[in-house]
Amino acid sequence: MSDSAATTTPVRVWDLPTRLFHWMLALAVVGAVATAWIGGNTMVLHVRLGCAVLALLVFRIGWGLFGGRWSRFASFAWGPAAIARYLRGAALPGERFDIGHNPLGSLSVWALLAILAIQVGTGLFADDEIATVGPLNPFVATATGLRLTAWHHGPGQWIVLTLVALHVAAIAWYRWRRATDLVRPMWSGDKALPVATPASVDGLSTRLLALTWALACAALATWIYRLGG
Repeated sequence: MSDSAATTTPVRVWDLPTRLFHWMLALAVVGAVATAWIGGNTMVLHVRLGCAVLALLVFRIGWGLFGGRWSRFASFAWGPAAIARYLRGAALPGERFDIGHNPLGSLSVWALLAILAIQVGTGLFADDEIATVGPLNPFVATATGLRLTAWHHGPGQWIVLTLVALHVAAIAWYRWRRATDLVRPMWSGDKALPVATPASVDGLSTRLLALTWALACAALATWIYRLGG
């Protein structure tokens, strides 16, 4: 056994709620994009998937405040100086870029969460002037709804696709150039890390808390969806 293998152990980094959020968000976004491109009757599903993304984003905001240690926003709120140190490979003592989201990865996470929130928000007020109207469109002026629709169908959609493509490309680059598998830990929850690395709490009580919060987020999204009649 090598020295590195002898001094590392599987450490729970991504708790189950975070992992479920990640994969459910990926499926919901892919489904929303696909139904938007297909159009027609699938737009009913598109609106529902948009509300599902809304529920997931609200869940992630809460989980970023009281979720597992490495899922909390505070664990990857890296500033410009930390990003520069990461790029130079000159981390400060005690600065662990290898546990949760590293500084570059954190930029991807923040950008994706922000643009998805904007895209969902504009979609809620959108009106394609054919058959699909967002549930909150009746609450804004016609001109406002049309401006938000133009963003939702145009720049917003392409920014989302660009960021998703960059995210996938980064995962591939880390896998093939740095021999770092970022997918497996998000599937299993564990990373091989030094034995003293603090783990995220991922027990029954944490999962019940996540389930309760997830149901509240789903109820909120459902209520908004039903405002559209």
